[in-house]
Amino acid sequence: MSKENKWGVIYNPKAGTRNTKKRWDEIREYMVSRRVSFDYVQSEGFGSVERLARFLADNGYRTIVVVGGDGALNDMVNGIMTSTAENKKDIAIGLIPNGIGNNFAKYWGMNLEYKKAVDWIINSRRKKIDVGYCSYFNGKNHERRYFLNAVNIGLGARIVKITDQTRRFWGVKFLSYVAALFLIIFERKRYRMHLRINDEQIRGRIMTVCVGSANGYGQTPSAVPYNSWLDVSVIYRPRLSQLLSGIWMLIQNRILNHKIVKSYRTKKVKVLRAKNAPVDLDGRLLPKQFPLEIGIIPEATTFIIPN
Repeated sequence: MSKENKWGVIYNPKAGTRNTKKRWDEIREYMVSRRVSFDYVQSEGFGSVERLARFLADNGYRTIVVVGGDGALNDMVNGIMTSTAENKKDIAIGLIPNGIGNNFAKYWGMNLEYKKAVDWIINSRRKKIDVGYCSYFNGKNHERRYFLNAVNIGLGARIVKITDQTRRFWGVKFLSYVAALFLIIFERKRYRMHLRINDEQIRGRIMTVCVGSANGYGQTPSAVPYNSWLDVSVIYRPRLSQLLSGIWMLIQNRILNHKIVKSYRTKKVKVLRAKNAPVDLDGRLLPKQFPLEIGIIPEATTFIIPN
């Protein structure tokens, strides 16, 4: 069978889980029972998913599946986008959620039930979706990284980082959220930022900014990853009472109604300054130097969605 009809499967073991081989064996056995033709590779640490995805795309695989979370999916998208494959936007991306964070999977109504995910990929209901990009200077070269969900600047990036670290250490979702909540309460730090959005200059002390193609971990709840737009939420430093109401509104997907939040819809964001602010891109911390340019490429890739 040609590689065009085979799945190229990348397994990214779930961080903080000991039974990684058992989980993969179950997924593989189910794919075999469904008569799926596939070749399989396992990631070997940070950055290897991107390299493996690029290798599969360069070698003619037209359906590439990642077993992992938001970070692994981000790495795979970057591997495909930087490959030399012809018509790379037609390569079908399949996702079997398995990682620490699965925000993009949840947007499409996916969960950790791998059998459903495999069945959806077999059914191959495809949709063209947008790919965001973030261009920056790393101190030596100009770089571009791609994303499907969101870019966070400031406290949002700190929350992503501490949530990831605590889940890796404890392996318990609840404890990671508690740690992130304490961070929000006690580290409501403001960053001096200068942004340009839709020709509007935004200057001041800002707690966090989220630029989302999808829901951005709840901070851009109206964003849609196939309308060729980016949603932006600029969140200023709240008082404690505003913070508690803001957390509740975030959980309820109503954060845009909060008085400390200013929202935009745009094609491009220029981050001219954000002194000492961390930046994450789909959960991957960015080694950046400002300025940043964040934009959107319409219908740049193909994603296999649930039935």
